[in-house]
Parts: sequence; C-alpha cells; structure tokens
Amino acid sequence: MTILIDKDQVIAGPTLVPAAHDLARDAGAELTIGLVNNMPDAALKATERQFMKLLQAAAGSRRIRFHCFSLPSVKRSPEAKWHVESEYSNLSDLERGKFDGLIVTGAEPIAPELDGETYWRDLTNLIDWAKANTRSTIWSCLAAHAAVLHLDNIERRRLPAKCHGIFDCGVVTDDLLTRSAPAPLKVSHSRLNEIAESDLVHAGYQVLTRSQEAGVDVFVRQYASRFVFFQGHPEYDALSLQREYLRDIGRYLARERETYPRLPVSYFDAATEEKLARFEKKAAHQRHPALSNELPALNLRADIGAGDAAAVLFRNWLRYLGADADACASQSGLGSALGLPGR
Repeated sequence: MTILIDKDQVIAGPTLVPAAHDLARDAGAELTIGLVNNMPDAALKATERQFMKLLQAAAGSRRIRFHCFSLPSVKRSPEAKWHVESEYSNLSDLERGKFDGLIVTGAEPIAPELDGETYWRDLTNLIDWAKANTRSTIWSCLAAHAAVLHLDNIERRRLPAKCHGIFDCGVVTDDLLTRSAPAPLKVSHSRLNEIAESDLVHAGYQVLTRSQEAGVDVFVRQYASRFVFFQGHPEYDALSLQREYLRDIGRYLARERETYPRLPVSYFDAATEEKLARFEKKAAHQRHPALSNELPALNLRADIGAGDAAAVLFRNWLRYLGADADACASQSGLGSALGLPGR
C-alpha cells in the first residue's frame, strides 16, 4: 500500500493546525516514509490509520509518500494475511527503495525470549538495513526492545505487573525531537517488560523523556541513521487502551489468562473505575465469557491528552527528516546544473 499524503488530503486525526510560519518552514522536498506494521491482527488496521493520521497532521504542507509493510514471518490469521498480501508492499521493495524515514512496530510476544520469536531473523536483518539506509528510524515498544537486544545485547526485564495506562513523562534532555513539547507529555504505555535506564546509558543511548511511574519513555542513538526508540505508544488514539483492557478481560473470562487485568492508570474516570471494580468482583465468582455482556458503560478521564505527545514528536521528526531531504534536493539541483549525478 502506497499513499500520497499532503495538506489537502482529508484525514481525521489529532488536532494540530500549523501556523503560517510553520507551513513555510515545513514546505520542501517530498518525504518517503515506510511503516513496518507487525502489530497483532486485531490492531493491524487501527495501527495503519493511527500512523497515517499522525503523519498527515504533522506534515504541514510537505508531501509524504507512505508505504506499509509487514514482516512475512509474523504469524497471521487468514483474514489478516489476506489484508497484508493485498494491501501492503512486499518487504523486498523496502530494500530496493529510497526511504527517508521508517517506523517499525512490535508484535505480540509468543516465545519466552525475543530471539526465539519466528520473526527474529527478519527483524534483525531489518535493523541492520535501517542503520545505513534511512535518515531516521522509529522503533516502537517491543520493536525497541528487540533493537537494543540485537544492537547492544541489552536484555529487557519482566515487570511485576503490566505497565498499562497514560503516564506523565518529563523531558530530561534538550533535543530537537522534544522541541516545544508540553509539560508533561502524556503518553500511553502498554507492556509487560522494560529496558532499564542504567543499561541504556551504560551502552551509550541518550534518554530524552521518562516517567516516574513508567520509567524510560523516549531514547535515541545515532548511527548513519538516527534511531529513535519509544517504550510507549504515543500513536495510540483515545480508545486504544480501552480496547486492550476489554480484550484482556475477555481472555480472563474465557480462561485464556489466569489473572484479571489491572485498570489502566489515569485513564477511566472515577465513576467508571468504581463500576469496573464491582464487575471484577463479579467476574471472580461468575467466570464465563457471557459475562462480558454485563460490562458497564465506560467513560474516560477528560484530561488524558491522547495524541498530544505524538503531535509534537512526529512534527519534529518530520522536520529532522525534511531538513536533510531539502539539503539533498538542493544539492541534487546544483549537481544537475553542473552536469553531476544526483542522489
């Protein structure tokens, strides 16, 4: 799937209306962005939409060519496999093309260790390729954990309980990626493991944002490509955590998991949390899939700020990519005038 995104394309997304001087600054050479979408089947299409909306909102007047890929070794249902095969580009097209930026998502873990996943070799080959063939690559959540394991043998650590909710993250290092970021950045996290900040710093990574409750949020490392790592999910829309929470309740009622899921942190309003606490007690005594029909109406807190962090991070990321692209375009034009080869 290849989509041309420009300012005239109507895509609903986070509210981000560029000022006139922003539009002038963002106008320039076209950018080519790839999304390697390895998310579970239930989140596959939602992830496409979320990143497309973010890029459209952040692009200003700059045109973006957006290509979707998925690792062929990620296990899929027949329906999801058909969607990938019919709508996504072949991964071999990625290696033959010229990509300014790449976004790589994680997949639902199956094996006890990351290097035991069926897609491990494909993912590590992609990591090595991206180091030399993109201006910058974003590694999201599990993909971030996989990348630092492959690059520097940094092992993730199992958390005592799932990190799940919206957390206040503060900027700890001045960087172009977090320029004009609100304080705090409200970021969705949803993971069972973490990378310790001490391990990252010891290996030479630079931590940009962190949360007192959730730990490291965004960190970076410079190769030929600038690698950006998200432990969280700034791309999540307002209902993403709700969908995951209801999925986990369903798995508990179906006895596909042993423990009842904890409430997402700072997500539902107080009245909804009380209703859900009563439902949890009932579920412990009447554990049956049909009980999901009795779930209460769910209302979110008014201050969750979904999309605010992503709007800033992705706008600044595109500006970083664009500055280099504009320089290359200018150099190519000068080279053509002099009879020299372009990029």
